[in-house]
Amino acid sequence: MPKHTVLETTLELFRRNGLTTIFGNPGSNEIPFLAGLTEEFDFVLGLHEQVVVGMAEGYARVTGRPALVNLHAASGSGNAMGALTNAHYGHIPMVILAGQQVRRTVGQEAFLGSTDAATLPQPLVKYSHEPLAPEDVPRTLSQAILETTAKPAGPVYVSVPLDDWEKPALDDDHLLYGRSVTEERHVHGTVVQELTTQVEKAEKVALVVGPQLDAAAMDDAAVFDSVVEVAERLDASVLIAPSPSRCSFPTTHPNFEGVIVPGIKSVRDRLEEFDTVLVLGAPVFRYHRWEPSNYLSAGTEVLHVTQDPREATRAPFGCSFVGDVGAVVKGLATSVEDRGIRRGERGSRALPAPKRSEDGMTGSEVLDVLNRNVNETISYVNETTTLDLDYLERIAIDRPGMYNFPASGGLGFGLPVAVGMALGDRNATIVATVGDGAAHFGISALYTAAQRQTRTIFVIVNNSGYGALAGFSQRMGAENVPGLKVGGIDIVSIADGYGVKASRVTSPEELEAAYIEALDAKGPVLIDAHVI
Repeated sequence: MPKHTVLETTLELFRRNGLTTIFGNPGSNEIPFLAGLTEEFDFVLGLHEQVVVGMAEGYARVTGRPALVNLHAASGSGNAMGALTNAHYGHIPMVILAGQQVRRTVGQEAFLGSTDAATLPQPLVKYSHEPLAPEDVPRTLSQAILETTAKPAGPVYVSVPLDDWEKPALDDDHLLYGRSVTEERHVHGTVVQELTTQVEKAEKVALVVGPQLDAAAMDDAAVFDSVVEVAERLDASVLIAPSPSRCSFPTTHPNFEGVIVPGIKSVRDRLEEFDTVLVLGAPVFRYHRWEPSNYLSAGTEVLHVTQDPREATRAPFGCSFVGDVGAVVKGLATSVEDRGIRRGERGSRALPAPKRSEDGMTGSEVLDVLNRNVNETISYVNETTTLDLDYLERIAIDRPGMYNFPASGGLGFGLPVAVGMALGDRNATIVATVGDGAAHFGISALYTAAQRQTRTIFVIVNNSGYGALAGFSQRMGAENVPGLKVGGIDIVSIADGYGVKASRVTSPEELEAAYIEALDAKGPVLIDAHVI
């Protein structure tokens, strides 16, 4: 079966969203798009772009629906800017589709090219983008359609190179046709009712929980308990959303089933067994590993609740609801019917056996030492990217705010964030596990820790290099990548120089003894834990 083109998918997307009236003044960059219009599209010709945008505004005002505008590259967009000012301040929903030169010539400043198209209409649009690849044109236009009506409404702008239209679309772009974003001030009302109806029809439900829930639970502990209640009532499997910066569910609960690996295929395969997936307080989804695949298996429906309107509009699939995630969860905890199935008592979930090696201490053994020696004051900061998937499998997290990880993977997070947390809560013990590569991006935070005598334990998981990058290199089949080894650095001496008590350990037994001693210390302690 032949693939649909980007143009064919886009036109169907416009049809499904009622955008069949197009206001424009044609130019050469727009010919491939305009030539492909089918008979149900009505092209309204204006003789100047300011008139085009003005007519579109009038149309949107009367109909209450977004208007679709077609402009010619930079020159036509510039001509439209005066009228666009009115549309911007009038909060008029308007999707502006601008033509662009052939993709490969844009950087050469070809004639009638727009070299920085996305910045041209700013700040008069609420969203502006030129897709980085032809395959992303339909999703970008889907986001633009949803974004223009999201409160506060306003015009949006998408620039598309003229040769993108003929390129093949993605197999699962059909998921864009069913996209919706619902906003409600009192989202715990009718939205809870709608979600309840959907999940109660499901045979097998997954809850995918994200950082917004943990943040909400920091303000209202009932949110944390409510997530558990929803999972138990629905007999739902609970998964942590890919690339988690926080943990929103107790990892020892029998319904907890781990962290989703952040690749498109990994997510699809993990969700394949469920007919309904309810994503709470997370994007859909934050992928990391490049794993080409369709997003979802047939029969998997995704419902999405988020407090971030942009997370809702940019998602490539699912029905999104924008509102107070904590309120939604608390509402669901009392509205969903209890299926009467319990998987076991809380805390009954057994941790997997640790990875061991005769060659030395493993990262799993480091985590097990931490997990064996825990008290009610401990919260964790994790910047060991080699252990990010293993961490929530091995460490018991049972209260809000107990787990923290860099939300975008930027190195230098662990040491300073741990110090800041300790300064913010003098009764807490902050345990920061940080890779030796990452540690050097924030090593001077040890000075403040020493000066302020913070209750911080820094466990440097030291494999003498950038272990996560080495793993990525192997998966990508890339050999002899330079710069992955970081050896010969005496972290203990560096810590001593900053005034932080430090020691070096090479076995689980040595680590456990040092860690127990550190838990009784009055000020900061660093443990340089060498692993294989």
